[in-house]
Amino acid sequence: MTSKIIYKGDLRTEATHLQSGSVIETDAPTDNKGKGERFSPTDIVATALGSCMLTIMGIAGNTHNINIVGTTCDITKLMAENPRRIGGIKVNLNIIGQESYSSKEKMILEHAAMTCPVIESLHPEIEKVLTFTWNGVAEN
Repeated sequence: MTSKIIYKGDLRTEATHLQSGSVIETDAPTDNKGKGERFSPTDIVATALGSCMLTIMGIAGNTHNINIVGTTCDITKLMAENPRRIGGIKVNLNIIGQESYSSKEKMILEHAAMTCPVIESLHPEIEKVLTFTWNGVAEN
């Protein structure tokens, strides 16, 4: 087993990662009868995309001696209706860590981000909009 999830009432859950004991609480969003006081389950899915991209970019960076320490990822989740679902995820990766990046380094890191396990697992109908910003300069 990976995790155990308990429904706590009031549209809130508590998930425990069994290997580490780490706990995540979720709450329904305010637009779906919740309090919006925690990540919603769909927030976690969208956030997992950015986290996975950064992790796989980190692995590629370590392999190719490319520094991305301090790199951030901004996620915007877009909901769709009928049925209610994630319709799109906007990802803005702000890559920093070294003074400049060569074309080859950019290609390695972008490929890593765009082939992470989460993006490969998301339904193809979920629109994914990725923006890469290299030391303050955006490239799509």
